[in-house]
Amino acid sequence: MRFRNALLLGAAISLLSGCAMGGGTNAPPASASNNNAASATPASDPVNPNPFPSTYRAYPSQPTAIVGGTILDGEGARIDNGTVLLRDGRVEAVGGADLAIPAGYTRIDARGRYVTPGIIDIHSHLGAYPSPAIASTSDGNEATSPTTPEVWVEHSVWPQDPGFGRALVNGGVTSLQILPGSANLMGGRSVVLKNVPARTVQGMKFPGAPYGLKMACGENPKRVYGSRGRMPSTRMGNFAVNRQTWARAAEYRRRVDAGERVARDIGMETLADVLRGNILVQNHCYRADEMVQVLDMAREFGYRVSAFHHAVEAYKIADILADNHVCVAMWADWWGFKLEAYDSIPENIALVERAGGCAIVHSDDENQIQRLNQEAAKALAAGRRAGINITDEAAMRWLTINPANALGIGERTGSLKPGKMADVVMWNGNPFSVYTRPERVWIDGAVMYDMYDPAMRPVSDFELGQPGEGDTK
Repeated sequence: MRFRNALLLGAAISLLSGCAMGGGTNAPPASASNNNAASATPASDPVNPNPFPSTYRAYPSQPTAIVGGTILDGEGARIDNGTVLLRDGRVEAVGGADLAIPAGYTRIDARGRYVTPGIIDIHSHLGAYPSPAIASTSDGNEATSPTTPEVWVEHSVWPQDPGFGRALVNGGVTSLQILPGSANLMGGRSVVLKNVPARTVQGMKFPGAPYGLKMACGENPKRVYGSRGRMPSTRMGNFAVNRQTWARAAEYRRRVDAGERVARDIGMETLADVLRGNILVQNHCYRADEMVQVLDMAREFGYRVSAFHHAVEAYKIADILADNHVCVAMWADWWGFKLEAYDSIPENIALVERAGGCAIVHSDDENQIQRLNQEAAKALAAGRRAGINITDEAAMRWLTINPANALGIGERTGSLKPGKMADVVMWNGNPFSVYTRPERVWIDGAVMYDMYDPAMRPVSDFELGQPGEGDTK
């Protein structure tokens, strides 16, 4: 993407010369290799634990004071007539009208506006299923084997996908997880991105974010492979293939950790790192009974499910999910497009929240990612109609700190707390209103979008010269 703005264009040129946009070989911060590395590798066959390091560097920013807005801090707190200070890419301070503003800060008048953390989408396929959506750009499902833990979705992500800019401008999305598709029981590694312009996916990779393993339950794997006369063709086949694969992974891990000579297996490396706790399981699963069975399988092999995705029947087992500290990424009202999605209710998200669970609103769609705030509003309204009194500030967690925690980045982003990344959205009204849009968006303290400045609208290189260039509607 590029911006029609002299300041950001100059910053982009300077960043490009320093290889910040993914074109160079700058080493990532130390934390990146810690999270992405395997704990042990065969002594006889040393393996680079981080072969595709993040080259992300924040755009230059200036000290900024956002003054007079209603702050929803992303962790359940609200401050009316509040102030947020941003400096050196971080949230410096958050407080009320009496918070002192140091000299030299650019003041942004937020009266009548709301200020929140940047929106985080835990379930996206942008870049892997980009626009235009045609066969030659469909790179999200390696549907050639029921288990493909060896694939990494970042090798399919096209950073010029116009969807990234639309998610920023229309949805205030500052970070997102890109997942492989759900044709396979084990679809491969996910990647977490910062939603910034970049020439390569490495230039977007969230530094230090753990990888995820995309898994899928139910209809999709058994339909894809059963239609080919292959296993799995039933739900019992799904679990049999999963368990057999985990058993192999456990043995591979044991031998590697013991220092035995082992032939390198890239898929087993991923699964062994799941068993070590370094890679987080992100599990597509609709039905309540299957989610409980997956939790049993996770206990059997010693891994943990970070989040169930889609989970239209989560309301039936909301207490179990809360007790097991598993997050649940859900739609507000998608249902009925296949049988396992049939028994959904609009109160699903609110009931998970009421049970004390980690509720998340996700997209799984290049259009819905632009309106996650409205999706959360629908879920909030459904809960209130059912007598579940959830405040706006509590519901904001569904879009911010909860997905951040499920992605293993909650200590660095997802809320307006001093020291965290200055990923911030200023909305032109209440974010739970259908009439509200982002007015300004900051990523690591740098303004990436300004509603009133046409030069601050992202346009991907692919869009340059196309009819309707820069149209974000």
